[in-house]
Amino acid sequence: MLQSFFISCSGADREVLKSCSDGEKTKFIGIGGTVFFTAVMAFIASAYALFTVFDTIYIALGFALVWSLLIFNLDRFIVSTIRKRDSFWSEFVQATPRIILALIIAIVISKPLEIKIFEKEINTVLLKEKNAMMLTNKKEVANYFQTDLDKNKSQVDSLKAEILKKEKEVNTLYETYITEAEGTAGTKKLGKGPVFKEKIAKHDLAKAELDTLRKNNLVKIAEAETSTKTIQTDLDKKLTETQPIIDGFDGLMARINALNKLPWLPSFFIMLLFLAIETSPIIAKLLAPKGAYDLKLEDLETALQATITQDKYQRELLVKTSAKMYDKVYEDLATDKDVLKSNYQKAKELLERQAESFVEKQKKTL
Repeated sequence: MLQSFFISCSGADREVLKSCSDGEKTKFIGIGGTVFFTAVMAFIASAYALFTVFDTIYIALGFALVWSLLIFNLDRFIVSTIRKRDSFWSEFVQATPRIILALIIAIVISKPLEIKIFEKEINTVLLKEKNAMMLTNKKEVANYFQTDLDKNKSQVDSLKAEILKKEKEVNTLYETYITEAEGTAGTKKLGKGPVFKEKIAKHDLAKAELDTLRKNNLVKIAEAETSTKTIQTDLDKKLTETQPIIDGFDGLMARINALNKLPWLPSFFIMLLFLAIETSPIIAKLLAPKGAYDLKLEDLETALQATITQDKYQRELLVKTSAKMYDKVYEDLATDKDVLKSNYQKAKELLERQAESFVEKQKKTL
């Protein structure tokens, strides 16, 4: 049962192979097994690759099944269409397009498995890239809002500076009228004289201006700080919105790029392994000597080709001979008196009937 299945996978002609030795059957069983297990590897590799894309096991398995059947059909076609010839180089030239196709298939199959094998190393590379992207994103978002933040900060600092300046002015006036009252400065007269009253009036006026300025500036500072909080909230919201995009940076293309940043030698050897697996049926057919199966298959094909060539030649000869015969027949008929007389009589009858018909039509129009 298993041998019959592997023979089917090899694409060999069962009827021809039945009459061959067990050694020939074993060769094609091995080729068919290689084709089958290559398709199995294609299923595993494509399933993992598609799972990283869709994140759904059922969709990945469905597409992987289709892909593995396609690879199986291609490999079976490649192996079954290679014919053994008397010259190795003619066989190699015949197999060259198939080897190129096998190389492409091997690369396609090996790449997802490389990603899975080096998953831990790839995750490390992706983590570094995500951290770098996170820092860059924070910097770009902060730069986007920085102008408004700097504007609000400058406004708040300016308003606070105005209050401090006015407070210094009030404090200076306070010290001036106190020292005037104590007689330690100004007129140096102890007591509350006219100069004292003038200075305290200036102080009270400046104090009133300070209260008004503080009240107005504190309102503006509160508005600026509220605006700053709003901008900071928008900044944090923007970072929160963009973070999932950075966290999701682990798709198939990102992992392939991360794989390319790792040392190339281990990945190269894995690709060579799959290339060897994929091309092994073709290489086996090229290296194997021409066996009984190849000879019998060649005999059947050449016999059919000879029969078709002979039939084609006979049909062409028959057409040429028939054409010459009919040319001769019609040439003789053209000079035969009996045929001429018969055709003359029939033509005469036809003309009489046409005349009668014309007359009847004319009568109907009257």
